[in-house]
Amino acid sequence: MTLHNNPVSRLGNWVVRTVWRLGFAARFFFVLLGHSGQSLRRFHALTMREIYMSGVLSLLIIMVSGLFVGMVLGLQGYETLQRFGSSEAMGVVVALSLVRELGPVVAGLLFASRAGTAVTAEIGLMKTTEQLKAMDMMAVNPIARVVAPRFWGGVISMPLLAALFSAMGILGGWLVGVVLIGVDSGSFWAQMQSNVDVRHDVVNGVIKSVVFGFAVSLIAVFEGYDCVPTAEGVSRAITRTVVGSALMIVALDFVLTSFMFRG
Repeated sequence: MTLHNNPVSRLGNWVVRTVWRLGFAARFFFVLLGHSGQSLRRFHALTMREIYMSGVLSLLIIMVSGLFVGMVLGLQGYETLQRFGSSEAMGVVVALSLVRELGPVVAGLLFASRAGTAVTAEIGLMKTTEQLKAMDMMAVNPIARVVAPRFWGGVISMPLLAALFSAMGILGGWLVGVVLIGVDSGSFWAQMQSNVDVRHDVVNGVIKSVVFGFAVSLIAVFEGYDCVPTAEGVSRAITRTVVGSALMIVALDFVLTSFMFRG
């Protein structure tokens, strides 16, 4: 057995590459934060465009998906609650499910698949066509001019998209429960208002969406900046963005939920 085919050697090489890449990603994050001043000072010129590209152009898939998720929650919730004679509590079930979990998580996954991949592809293609090197030669820092605005655009867009997803989901639950099935509209809204706590439910959901926005945006810009400058390298970077963002979202969701909603 040659050294190349040795499974212990392959495992060691994988561990070394993984640790090196994690260290490079951590260094990249701190450099990104250090060069974020320009994107924040020239907010309307740099970051606002990226909010439009990441946020506004993702509205359609976010709002349509939120509406149908809420409608499914309404159907499933009514079917379950009816067995216990608590169908008037359907608004609470829909609202808590969306605000606490499904809103931030599903919106984060949709944001990663739509906006995150677009950011990775854009930065990756700029690296492939040597636009980033050209900017560096002209004394323009590519991280400050290209990467940071896209990062902060994603961070700002994600909580807003998650809020719209939850709002459309509640509307979908109302359409199914009140308009289609016939649940009392007053009970639907009154139960929701009295049982959904702003600090414990809504604010924690917003915190989740902000954390997911940081994670997805960082993965997207890092994979684009670190990709191999070939067509195959860009495609692999896009794949890593989707997979890494999905795994990071579900892992962070578990960690945040264990701290936020215990007891």
